[in-house]
Amino acid sequence: MTKLERWTAQNIQEGLQTRCLGQHVIVYESVDSTNSAAGNLAQEGAPDGTLVLANEQTAGRGRLGRRWVAPPGTSLLFSLLFRPNSSSLSTKPVKLEARRAQGLTMVCGLGLRAAIRASTGLPAQLKWPNDILLSGCKAGGILSELGMCGPLLDYVIVGVGLNVNLEPEALPAGLAATSISRELGLEVRRIPLLQAALLEIEQRYAALLAGNWPIAEWAAALETIGKRLQVHTAQGVLLGFAEGVDEEGALLLRLDDGQLDRVLVGDVVAA
Repeated sequence: MTKLERWTAQNIQEGLQTRCLGQHVIVYESVDSTNSAAGNLAQEGAPDGTLVLANEQTAGRGRLGRRWVAPPGTSLLFSLLFRPNSSSLSTKPVKLEARRAQGLTMVCGLGLRAAIRASTGLPAQLKWPNDILLSGCKAGGILSELGMCGPLLDYVIVGVGLNVNLEPEALPAGLAATSISRELGLEVRRIPLLQAALLEIEQRYAALLAGNWPIAEWAAALETIGKRLQVHTAQGVLLGFAEGVDEEGALLLRLDDGQLDRVLVGDVVAA
């Protein structure tokens, strides 16, 4: 890791163009999980837009209880704390129900995709429900966790793991993974990429708070749509054609018997 890539709040915020995201920063050299740390801060009243990031996670989490692995200093490992009902980006109160929390996962995925494309020229895509793809291989993932106040969201924590200067061979065998540096053939400075992602995410977050739901942009960015899939769910394996997604982000799968199934949680692979 070069001197320019030292994680400090000052380095992260210098040149940052956001109004909310990243204006409060907590930096760890090593932490068990940025999502866990952000959850503790949320309970203590940390503000909307708080950014928690680390060079290393010792117990990083992915979806469905999986472990997220990244050698120290190779990746963007961060969590954002969103408080949509009290955000400084909104001019009026916003009341979001839990079923709408997926919108924050959408804006983070879209912001990351846009930042990768603008910063590197790589045609990053999204895979339902929360993966970032380069050349058809996984380069990143998103994990969202909720805090409730009655029927409304108190906060949402969105955690991101993005392989930047990572050699896929350093990961456990069997993972079809890649990284930005592997695709480009050169190393990438992580801080400018993070700053670009925060700005892209904030723009979409502000639009969401203004009532502009991101489903159309998100659906267009999903490489999953229009493909025949195997979808592995807790109830079993579904086979069908991915026709689209609904307003809450559920996958609309046309099964082989003609029935349209709405899938909220599952892993998808090409059939």
